[in-house]
Amino acid sequence: MSSLSSGSRLAAAVLSAGALLAAAFPAAASDHHHPAPRHERSAVDLGGVHFRTQGRGHRADLGAEWVTVTNKSRKSVNLRGWTLSDAQHHTYRFHSLWLGAHKSVKVRTGFGRDNASNVYQDRRSSVWDKAGDKATLRDARGHVVDTQSWGRHHR
Repeated sequence: MSSLSSGSRLAAAVLSAGALLAAAFPAAASDHHHPAPRHERSAVDLGGVHFRTQGRGHRADLGAEWVTVTNKSRKSVNLRGWTLSDAQHHTYRFHSLWLGAHKSVKVRTGFGRDNASNVYQDRRSSVWDKAGDKATLRDARGHVVDTQSWGRHHR
């Protein structure tokens, strides 16, 4: 019976030592069991895309070409440094624009004066291709926030 007592004492000692090690090094033990934090989904996304009905490059109706960016949250969002690009990497960078709660802004291709409802890329030719294209919205850190695809090149 003394060998059973010795075995029980040995098991108790091993368990105690393990508990002491876990208490002494909690961070090392926990790092291996917690998944990496997930990025929160942005409350800002792409709404409608309106492209010209005529071929690319025609200046006449660039004012009728735009992409809507919508803030679906209850708080204003600063879009400074965010970008909107197409599949060919034509990129518009937002300057100083606070997008209000539950508000939208149209990013227009042509020329105009920026305001709370419309910002302008000041381009002389069409960006969004009616036959197929992809709009990508990225935050100021370059993370993709939303994409919108359409047409025959739809991905």
